[in-house]
Amino acid sequence: MLLLDISIAGAPLAIIVLVVVAGLITFIQVMKSVYRKRAESGLAEQFADQPSKSPLDGRNKYPGANVFKHSGTFFNLGLAITMGLTVLAFGWTQYEKIIDVSGYMDTLEEDIELEPPRTAEPPPPPPPPPPPVIEEVPEEEILEEEEPEFVDQSVEADTEVEQEPIVEAPPPPPPPPPPPPKQETEEIFKVVEQMPRFPGCEDMSGSEKEKKACADKKMLEFIYKNIKYPAIARENGVEGTCVVQFVVERDGKVTDAKVVRDIGAQCGQEALRVVELMNKEGIKWTPGKQRGRSVRVQFNLPVRFKLE
Repeated sequence: MLLLDISIAGAPLAIIVLVVVAGLITFIQVMKSVYRKRAESGLAEQFADQPSKSPLDGRNKYPGANVFKHSGTFFNLGLAITMGLTVLAFGWTQYEKIIDVSGYMDTLEEDIELEPPRTAEPPPPPPPPPPPVIEEVPEEEILEEEEPEFVDQSVEADTEVEQEPIVEAPPPPPPPPPPPPKQETEEIFKVVEQMPRFPGCEDMSGSEKEKKACADKKMLEFIYKNIKYPAIARENGVEGTCVVQFVVERDGKVTDAKVVRDIGAQCGQEALRVVELMNKEGIKWTPGKQRGRSVRVQFNLPVRFKLE
C-alpha cells in the first residue's frame, strides 16, 4: 500500500480553498446563465405539440431545461472536491518558527559597561558679599555715656525676708515610643556560585556549563521570538544594543526590571516589554544559588537590534 506524505503550510492551503470556492461560485453562475438563456429561447413553442408521455416525464415542463440529467455529474464533482479538501486538511502542517540565535550568543559573554547615571550639576556658589562701608559720624551726634545708677541692696540683721512660694514643676513628658525595627532588605548579589538560568534545560544531562549554554539559547529564542522592531527605529535605521537590568528572585520571578542602556527610538521600551512578558506568561527562572541557598541575583540582559 502506497502512502503519500502530503504536507502543506497554512498560506498555500488558504489560497487553494479560496480558489476552489471561487471556482464553484463561477460554475454556478455560468450554469444559471446557460439555463436562463435556454428558458428564454422559446421552449414553449418548441414543445407545444409534444404532450408528456408519463407523469414522471412531466416533472419538467421542457426537456431542454431539465437540470436533473446532470445530477450524477454534479454529485461526482462535489465528491471529488470534498475528498480533495479533506486530504489537504489532513496534510495541513503548522511549522514552528525557527529562530537562529547563534549570532546573539556572544552578546551574553561581553563585559557590559553601564553608563553612570547623569546627575544635575550643582549651581555655582553665590558671589561674596561686598565689603561694609564705614560712614563717619559727626562729633555733634556723639552722646556722652551716662554713668550707671547704683542701688543699695544691703540687708540688715532685723530685716524680714519673705520667702517666695515654691511652685511645683510639672511632671516630665513620657518618653517617645521606640522606633519600629527596620526591615532588613535581603542582599542582592551580582555574582554567585550558580547564576540564575532561564527554564527549560533542567532535565537535560550534562554539566552546569552545558545547562547554562542551553538556558541562554532558550532565553534568546524567547526574546527574539516575541520582540518587535519599533517602526520608528526601522524607518530611521537605528541599530545597537540595549541593556535591561532585572533581579531574579528566590522563587524565580523577575522584578525591578529597568533599562540601563538605551539606543533610543523606543528600542529600550520594547526590550523592557519583552522582559516583563516573562512574568505575564508565568515563566520562572531557576534561581541563583550561593553556598547551596537560593538568593536574589541581579542580571544584565543585552538585547541587540539589527536591521536585516
